[in-house]
Amino acid sequence: MKIMMVEGRYTGPITLEGINAAELPQRLGLVSTVQFLDQIGDVRAFLEKQGKEVLTGKMRQKYDTQLLGCDQGAAESMNGEVDAFLYFGTGRFHPLGVAISTEKDVYCYDPIEGIQSKIPREEAMRLNRKRKAAHTSFLHAKRLGVLVSMKPGQNHFKRAMALKKSLKDKEVYLFISDTIDFSQLENFPFIDCWVNTACSRIMDDMEKFPRPLVDLADIEKAELVQMKGISPMGKTF
Repeated sequence: MKIMMVEGRYTGPITLEGINAAELPQRLGLVSTVQFLDQIGDVRAFLEKQGKEVLTGKMRQKYDTQLLGCDQGAAESMNGEVDAFLYFGTGRFHPLGVAISTEKDVYCYDPIEGIQSKIPREEAMRLNRKRKAAHTSFLHAKRLGVLVSMKPGQNHFKRAMALKKSLKDKEVYLFISDTIDFSQLENFPFIDCWVNTACSRIMDDMEKFPRPLVDLADIEKAELVQMKGISPMGKTF
């Protein structure tokens, strides 16, 4: 099946009057979604007139500042150069992803409603601590349930199979579906820990799972660190 991706740019009225520049730190990383990319130049000019240093960046995406739900590369590319991030757009989903991946404060400005809010880094750090605790549960689990999505862009069946083959000391069961229904997972009480190989943002709903949930990327990252001879605390062994 061929898939065509069509950009949807917002063409309605926006307001910048609700931006409280005094609340924002000096060095800001500006991020947004494709809907509001046409307004990014105006936002940057407004902030710079307020004396702010504004940075943009990208990794895999086509445009500077562009975020996807599963890709916060625009923020990660400049994380070491900014004090915080300003998300220009609507909703909480995308800026929460930035906060989790960077562990920095993320200020949010809704250009339609003219409302400024904030996701503090402490919230992201709390979620990341839960992810680390889930990884510990994964290490001690005897029976794993590996979630595999059939959706394009989320299907990582080969990586799931590679994980299954590498875990010779555990019982590994693959659960393959188009849509993951959290409530149905309760029908498998023998599973000690679930492994997500689909959209990484499923981890935002980890509290809905009947057992600990760990992301495949976190497992692979930990294995890579061990292969390089570096402990989780950053010490060589």
